[in-house]
Amino acid sequence: MVKPIVRDILFLGQKSEEATSDDMATATDLQDTLRANMNRCVGMAANMIGVKKRIIIVDMGLVSVVMFNPVILKKDMPYETEEGCLSLDGTRKTTRYRNIEVEYTDMGGQRQKHQYSGQIAQIIQHECDHLEGIII
Repeated sequence: MVKPIVRDILFLGQKSEEATSDDMATATDLQDTLRANMNRCVGMAANMIGVKKRIIIVDMGLVSVVMFNPVILKKDMPYETEEGCLSLDGTRKTTRYRNIEVEYTDMGGQRQKHQYSGQIAQIIQHECDHLEGIII
């Protein structure tokens, strides 16, 4: 189901809770909501649709990947950039890393560990910040 985007900074500033297999409906809602906002969005965290769970979705071009409880294990090559967010007006400066390694559980319940770089890495970092209550 397509959900409205949360813009309440107090809610978004709270840390998200561990996700479980009981949160599959939230993952489906994230997929639907990202699809409905594809013209202006490349990723989302569950708190952006009002659910304080550690779930993100990232548009990787041909597919969108849902990550349960993602953890960035490694990062290198910092750079300064500006980002926007559906939950905020305008853009803000932030520091990101060109290369990251992320561990997460996929929609099938399998643990995954992958390396990402460039824009995909930037999106994952932005969404993982949401899970920590960090807003750009």
